[in-house]
Amino acid sequence: MKFWFRIPLWQRVVAALILGIIVGRIWGPDAESIKWIGDFFIASIKMLVVPLIFFSLVSGVTAIGDISKLGRVGGRALLLFVITGQIAVWLGLAMGTWLMPGSGVDRSRIAVSEFAQPEQISWTDRIIAIVPQSPVQVMAAVDVLPLIVFALLVGIGILMAKEQGDPVAKVFDSGAIIMQKVTIVVMELTPFGVFALMAWVAGTLGADALAALAKLVALNYAGCLIIIFVMYSAMIKFIARTSVIGFFRGIIDAIAVSYSTASSNATLPVTLRCTQRNLGVSASVSSFVVSLGATVNMNGTAMYLGLVTLFGAQVFGVELTWGQYFLISILGTLGAVGAAGIPGAGLIMMGMVFSAVGVPLETIGLVAGIDRIMDMMRTTTNVSGDAAVATTVASMTGELDRDELVSADDV
Repeated sequence: MKFWFRIPLWQRVVAALILGIIVGRIWGPDAESIKWIGDFFIASIKMLVVPLIFFSLVSGVTAIGDISKLGRVGGRALLLFVITGQIAVWLGLAMGTWLMPGSGVDRSRIAVSEFAQPEQISWTDRIIAIVPQSPVQVMAAVDVLPLIVFALLVGIGILMAKEQGDPVAKVFDSGAIIMQKVTIVVMELTPFGVFALMAWVAGTLGADALAALAKLVALNYAGCLIIIFVMYSAMIKFIARTSVIGFFRGIIDAIAVSYSTASSNATLPVTLRCTQRNLGVSASVSSFVVSLGATVNMNGTAMYLGLVTLFGAQVFGVELTWGQYFLISILGTLGAVGAAGIPGAGLIMMGMVFSAVGVPLETIGLVAGIDRIMDMMRTTTNVSGDAAVATTVASMTGELDRDELVSADDV
């Protein structure tokens, strides 16, 4: 047992992925007999959606602190977080629409009879529907949009209460940490779930499904690389007006740690050191922006939520309207905010977006086997974004030591 836990989780997942494909190809359609193991894993993930979203979003809002004291640093950071998040999720939607990674998969053997399409309602009714008449009912029904609105309002209320809201803020901070720990426990089931699901996919759905999943992985990496080397480079070059090469050399340690751990939180100390020592960002700006970014700046996750939603829609033949595209863009950004900075959190957020636009939750079962491989790249994107925003904000507020950043060219 000790030997099992000494092996890094990502290595166990990759081994389970490969073994599952081999067993599925050999076993054939009978591999469906072990799919229940994967279903158990997916059910465990679904269990975490509501509490993780609620606690993480409230905790993320309260982490901003006293809004009146944030001044120009907080305002600029939050604006950049929102803009880059929207660009990222629309990039995922664009790639999913044009390149159609989910097309060509035979879905006849995937049971989705229990899934009901959401009602088509007008925009006025949709706006009214985001106000939760009963927060408890919203949570029980996993009605994610009003749940997000309620969580944001609770967080804002805590900030407005100032000192009187501090005890409640600590409760939500503790709740967020607890849910992160619970998520880590559930993620230990990942190798077993991945093995069963990949055996089922390889044995039942065949090579077409494997090819579609490989295409999804390739697009995930391509999208993340576009975000890192196009969007972040543009921020550093044209807004921060500093050395792009020096920036990437300065955060190489954070990139290595984030890719290997797939955890923004685990990489946080390294990201802080890189931004302060190698990039010349002041300690005050770095501590605030990077710490907040580890909670709310998840551009890689936002891009992926848009991409994987289109993947699921194409696999199951769900037609999405432009209104649903905009809903995905909003939920993708907010879902990325609600995703804890730990491995597998993006997998949990899928259910939130899928259920809102009518994509069957069985999509989670299809992609769970390859999620860890994609999660590593998404985390690298998220962490690089934290450093890029911190550097840009520091430049805009005059708290960037450009000599330190230039010296990063020699790192």
